[in-house]
Amino acid sequence: MTNKDYGYHTAIWRDEPEPDNPFAARASYCHGYDVYGEILQKASWAEYIYVLFMGERPSAWQEALLEKLAVCLVNPGPRELSVRAAMNGGVAGSPHAASLMSALAVGSGQYGGSHEVYLCMQLWQQCGQDLARWNDALLKPPVTEQADIWPAMEHAPGFDPNGETTPTPVSQSLTYLATFKDGGALAWLRDNHESLAGTLGYPLAMSGIAAAAFVDLGMDEHQATMLYLIMRLPGAAAHALEQRRLGWKKFPFYAEAIELQDDPGPKNNIDLSGITL
Repeated sequence: MTNKDYGYHTAIWRDEPEPDNPFAARASYCHGYDVYGEILQKASWAEYIYVLFMGERPSAWQEALLEKLAVCLVNPGPRELSVRAAMNGGVAGSPHAASLMSALAVGSGQYGGSHEVYLCMQLWQQCGQDLARWNDALLKPPVTEQADIWPAMEHAPGFDPNGETTPTPVSQSLTYLATFKDGGALAWLRDNHESLAGTLGYPLAMSGIAAAAFVDLGMDEHQATMLYLIMRLPGAAAHALEQRRLGWKKFPFYAEAIELQDDPGPKNNIDLSGITL
């Protein structure tokens, strides 16, 4: 009979159990830092998140950039599809977890969602700060090998195909976030996004700023995808709770804007003579 290793393997976390309860931790360490004896007292939320994902403490500018990026992303607002998904759950009285899962599901896609950030991060790896490469790559949206999960990309990742000019909040966010690292991805994007938008015919989106910020923070596309999803959840949660309180009578239903294809017409005009039960 052979011995099997049933332990979990992680370099992120280490627990020391309580002497009288092996299911409870006496002390917890994240990449070697004592979470409740050290991090709790000395670290900010952004600093702890960076340690958790990256395994080391951020510099002062990285901590500040991560915190301000979270401010930019925390509430995309009701115009954003993932927030409206959470609002639908809230007004329907769904469990709170269902509202958040709705926001995650809708917000994981490739139109302003986390998969768009993922693809944009891959473009940064491919193109760096080479404007010619960016112009060429953006005109040829990435082709995924997981066609059963992701359909073909219909626009350049990080840009808004429905826009004509860069939205003011996007410009404000980029201008401010680009100040944290001279010569970084955000600074390069600030100086070149109008040229790229001119090539495409549509402007930069917040997803493009997020991707550049994650590049400056030294993160890869998988870390960026996870954090982008997490950072946008608080706004979805707040709007879901608000709609739960307001109720369905104040929630819009766009009946006049709905058009059915192959509409069978009124029920009393449907011929049921050939149907047997």
